[in-house]
Amino acid sequence: MSASMRQRFDKFLHEKNLLTGVLEKIESRTGVSRSYVALALVGVLAIYLVIGYGASLLCNLIGFAYPAYVSIKAIESPNKDDDTQWLTYWVVYGIFSIAEFFSDIFLSWFPFYYMMKCGFLLWCMAPSPSNGAEFLYHRIIRPLFLKHEAQLDSVVKDLKDKASETADTIAKEAKKATINLLGEEKKST
Repeated sequence: MSASMRQRFDKFLHEKNLLTGVLEKIESRTGVSRSYVALALVGVLAIYLVIGYGASLLCNLIGFAYPAYVSIKAIESPNKDDDTQWLTYWVVYGIFSIAEFFSDIFLSWFPFYYMMKCGFLLWCMAPSPSNGAEFLYHRIIRPLFLKHEAQLDSVVKDLKDKASETADTIAKEAKKATINLLGEEKKST
């Protein structure tokens, strides 16, 4: 590990949050540095992602639970830069989830798939200048979106109109069925 990366890692491990609180307790009880404890936990997690049962669930929790937590914190903070960071993450996560839906049946059979997926999701949520979500959004997603924005707006409008028509039709049919049911009930009494 390079010196600057090691310093950032140690700084992260000494911030005040739930995880570092647990690491601090382990460090005080065992005498083992929290850096080593954290690296051991990362190693066990990596091995589990390769051979463990439920690796898909664990990987999805990593990609969803922490970002959901910090997204709520970002919404509640007065700073709007963190809102943009996490909105960008969720756009990338959503597109990744759709792509994965169609390819997961094949990719999940590859060794190290879930470890690579977790690595990808961690890269996308990394609080660093080389944040993967920012990179993917600005290099791939945004240019494609801007190029096809008019067509996408048209498709979304059409879907919205059809959904509204369908909801109106269902409401009218439900109202008719209720009136018919009540009318038949009055005739039988």
